Amino acid sequence: MTPTERLGLALLHRLDPERAHGLSLLALRAGFAPRPGPVTSPRLATTVAGLSLPNPLGLAAGYDKNATALSALVQSGFGFVEVGAATPLPQPGNPKPRLFRLTEDRAAINRFGFNNDGAEVIAARLAAHPRRQVPVGLNLGANKTSTDRAADFARVLAICGPHVDFATVNVSSPNTEKLRDLQGPAALSALLRGVMDTRAGLARRIPVFLKIAPDLNGDELGQLAEVALTSGIDAIIATNTTLGRDGLTSVHRAETGGLSGAPLFEASTRILAQLSQLTEGKLPLIGVGGTATADQAYAKIRAGASAVQLYTALVYGGLSLVTETLQGLEARLARDGHASIAEATGTQRGVWL
Repeated sequence: MTPTERLGLALLHRLDPERAHGLSLLALRAGFAPRPGPVTSPRLATTVAGLSLPNPLGLAAGYDKNATALSALVQSGFGFVEVGAATPLPQPGNPKPRLFRLTEDRAAINRFGFNNDGAEVIAARLAAHPRRQVPVGLNLGANKTSTDRAADFARVLAICGPHVDFATVNVSSPNTEKLRDLQGPAALSALLRGVMDTRAGLARRIPVFLKIAPDLNGDELGQLAEVALTSGIDAIIATNTTLGRDGLTSVHRAETGGLSGAPLFEASTRILAQLSQLTEGKLPLIGVGGTATADQAYAKIRAGASAVQLYTALVYGGLSLVTETLQGLEARLARDGHASIAEATGTQRGVWL
């Protein structure tokens, strides 16, 4: 981390977390952040669900909800970027305060509730950036007041699909009431049929991913894997935030919402490894949850991930963390004699089972 970045983070941490979040996006747009361009090498370059990635480290959804800082983010070192979540209609989300830093735990709790500018506005911003250095995807969400939440995902895809490189069905946010009920096999199958039918109507085929919760038991995960394998989706993102609170020490540990960051690493990686076993390598997996170091990114890859995402770690490590993590990942792959990410994927899955 550069001295300037360290100072910037220290100043942001003195502010309300949501205000700091907004100011960090403003700073990105103004050019006050590292822009090394995509970090790549023959060892780091990889392909996931047909997407050519310069490296396997992506930005998870939730940071740039409204696609306002794309120009900077695609130059920040990431191999791919996911924005959103977007819902068909704009919505303000849940009442403030709704974002909490758990500094002692290197974590965060949020209960944003899909606050966003709506699919039409976000689609226009995506359309204004047709040439990108890395793939850009959109997290699809549902409106809180919708009478047909399953249909909302397809509606957002119809509006925004022409302007993205992939789309993620997010039925795993804990901050929209009963949204996680859509992870049940019957509901999920119906929802994904609608999404896939909509994708078939787009002018070009884009990969569709499914983002799941870390709070699933073995039977639930098995049922979800079966639906995923028969639905035609292209990858699974494991996992979203958790409702668990074990081991937290921060004063904000009892806040309601989804927990992200360091405490999620082990639980999310276990789910990832179980999913890798259940899907038998038939679907690429993207590991997310608690990744903050090269060792942790490498652990997720060896647990079964073809790519990795992070977000909360940036709150504590800044954007320079992206380059640092990728340099460390390259060194670990070389140390173990792996010529590619694919060679390392799943090589230590059993450790997490």
